[in-house]
Amino acid sequence: MNKTRIAFIDDHPTLLAGMVAIFSTEPDYEIVGTGVSADDAVLLAETAAPDVLIADMSMPGDVFAAIANVTRRTPPVQVIVFTAYANVDTALQAVDAGAQGFVLKGRPTTDLLTAIQTVRSGEIYVSPDFAPKLMGGFRNRSRREKEMRSAQLSAREVQIVECLLQAKSNKEIARTLDLSEKTIKHYMTNLMNKLKVKSRLEVVLAAQALLAGTDTDKDAAQP
Repeated sequence: MNKTRIAFIDDHPTLLAGMVAIFSTEPDYEIVGTGVSADDAVLLAETAAPDVLIADMSMPGDVFAAIANVTRRTPPVQVIVFTAYANVDTALQAVDAGAQGFVLKGRPTTDLLTAIQTVRSGEIYVSPDFAPKLMGGFRNRSRREKEMRSAQLSAREVQIVECLLQAKSNKEIARTLDLSEKTIKHYMTNLMNKLKVKSRLEVVLAAQALLAGTDTDKDAAQP
């Protein structure tokens, strides 16, 4: 039986050494590399060809871009986020970038082992105590996208509004959506026209007002 090739990316030396020590005793796994940054993750994907990359979210560099890079390779590298921060928006961004697992630090080692087995079978794994929050995040986003579509926004414009609600700059939005800043500015102009506003702030406020109105309507419909 072939061993699963794994790599670890974490900028905390003690934790990194601990994970290497634990998985070195597991007969079904082969550690093919370690790193401390998003750039290291991309380099390891190129040079060591791991099956699974286990990465922290708070390491230096553009973590989301690194996840997108390695998961879109041929063959793709499966990514499991291993983090101490249970932030729903961050988790959604990681999943959007291509991550297939989200494991909270502090969980038993068996949680990480289960995550690896799950993503290797083609499924998504989320730590049990965080899964309800993440599912709630998906539901909320789905509702927001539905309401944005009701304002006749395109799928791309909805994505940009989502980024605006996270207070991202044009440069950050461009990086997140893999577009140029010039293209983002063009979309911003279209958004202002469609929402009948004159500034970036008003786009955000219009989106928030639309969502608030949806919640009000739901409340009013309750018996």
